[in-house]
Amino acid sequence: MLNASLQLQIQTLPDAPGVYQYYDKEDRILYVGKAKNLKKRVASYFNKIHETAKTNVLVKKIVTIKHIVVPTETDALLLENNLIKTLQPRYNVMLRDDKSYPWICIKKEAFPRIFPTRRMVKDGSEYFGPYTCFKTVNTILDLIKELYPLRTCNYDLSQKNIQNNKFKVCLEYHIGNCKGPCEANETEENYQKQVDAIREILKGNFKQSQKEFKRLMNDFASKMQFEEAQKIKEKIDVLENYQSRSTIINPKITNIDVFSIVSDESAAFVNFLQISHGSIIRSHTLEIKKKLDESDEELLQLAIFELRDRFNLLSKEIIVPFPIDLAENIKITIPQLGDKKQILDLSIRNAKFYRMDQLKQLQIVDPERHSNRIMAQMQKDLRLSEEPRHIECFDNSNIQGTNPVSACVVFKDGKPSKKDYRHFNIKSVIGPDDFASMEEVVFRRYKRMLEEKHPLPQLIIIDGGKGQLSSALKSIDELGLRGKIAIIGIAKRLEELFFPGDSVPLYLDKKSETLKVIQHLRNEAHRFGITFHRDKRSKSALNSSIETIPGIGEKTMLTLIKHFKSVKRLKLASEKEISEVVGISKAKKIIDFYKTVKA
Repeated sequence: MLNASLQLQIQTLPDAPGVYQYYDKEDRILYVGKAKNLKKRVASYFNKIHETAKTNVLVKKIVTIKHIVVPTETDALLLENNLIKTLQPRYNVMLRDDKSYPWICIKKEAFPRIFPTRRMVKDGSEYFGPYTCFKTVNTILDLIKELYPLRTCNYDLSQKNIQNNKFKVCLEYHIGNCKGPCEANETEENYQKQVDAIREILKGNFKQSQKEFKRLMNDFASKMQFEEAQKIKEKIDVLENYQSRSTIINPKITNIDVFSIVSDESAAFVNFLQISHGSIIRSHTLEIKKKLDESDEELLQLAIFELRDRFNLLSKEIIVPFPIDLAENIKITIPQLGDKKQILDLSIRNAKFYRMDQLKQLQIVDPERHSNRIMAQMQKDLRLSEEPRHIECFDNSNIQGTNPVSACVVFKDGKPSKKDYRHFNIKSVIGPDDFASMEEVVFRRYKRMLEEKHPLPQLIIIDGGKGQLSSALKSIDELGLRGKIAIIGIAKRLEELFFPGDSVPLYLDKKSETLKVIQHLRNEAHRFGITFHRDKRSKSALNSSIETIPGIGEKTMLTLIKHFKSVKRLKLASEKEISEVVGISKAKKIIDFYKTVKA
């Protein structure tokens, strides 16, 4: 029941767009949210039971509601983003970067230097990036160095210092990497033209540089200066080679930002690509830590505002995987085919790879957190009432109806617990009957666990389709465990998951971690069962031979089988070959026995 204070605060909220803030009894900020209609949005938190426990806990802690009214929903989005970053509320998502990315800086100074950096200084300099690694930065800077001779020194090249001959040219000038502006050997106007051309290259536009170099090459050639023309030709080749590697889509696609999202139970990863003249000139992946049950639409919307604000993105068109409401004058494209779909797929692939890298690191650095995340994901995917910390999987093995056995493998916290694996010889079933065998084994397994008061699993997986699942359920019902343990069946052919009482199977994403854990369980059960079955058949065949040869014990026969690999080869061996393994006396008994059998 809502207390009077909160009820009054909700009733007095305006029907207008704005931002709301929740505070606890100690006046600590809990959550910041945006709304088209403040009254309706805030009231929705208190008039129902939420699906996630975290949201229900949040609602119980709310004591005070504050709000800020703004003119439009766009203003609400921007204000929400700023308040989250400033106040860092406990229940809001966390925006996290993986690291400090490198940038390329064009320094604001006379005869500007161009260099890589990880720090952005607000002194009017221009920054291009961020780039995913320094290898990319160095490749671009090497290209620039081959095309344009720029200074690398950090001298203050003011006109006064140059006129007073304060500096002398260095080695870079003598080897042709710099034209010596420090001694007035190059004008600032000419130098600036080169910087302007480099700026266009960093934006992904190579046309201006190509056009200028071709003009120079033709000028040198017309003046019969073929050596100089060849040098310019080499620069054109370098530029075209770099362009061919960096242009991955239609060069007509320009000034577009691409955003995609990949998410799981605990986090989302938003990849951003900036496209100019058909080239990717900027790439960035943002990790968002979920706190409540935020949708992909909400998270992508938040990330787009954050990234556009951070990188000062001014493009009028963005590409996204699904409809979102940005409430801005931006064209939103959701491509289905063509070049734009190709670049969206590339962005999604980048987000997936980044997520995989982060998960691998988490598995190494914090295995417990990795396990917790997988368990939470499995609970959600399989619609379970609790996390499946203890899972057991059953598989039957019989080849041509002989030696029927069953295997039970156990996983704890998503990992094999081999000390808990169990084998079963089928006792009550005659012939190859998988359904009856499954019923017997499941009954024996959990009857014993109940008698010995061992903790029961949260999930049972039956390797097989509806038939095997129904057989297992008979035993579960007989033991009174229906509803106390979740149970599903997995059919091998299409990886279909069957639930009791549901004729429609569940299909998980082929790359989902939940399916990978289930497949691992199924494969372990199959391997464990087949190994047991093979050993049983071998021992059965061996015992039949041992029992029929007078004077030959089990130890001797095992030695012989180990040497000759099979009973058939032993039968074909000569007395001399056998005597080399077990001696003349035993060899004669074996040869005489097989002669009698043949006769």
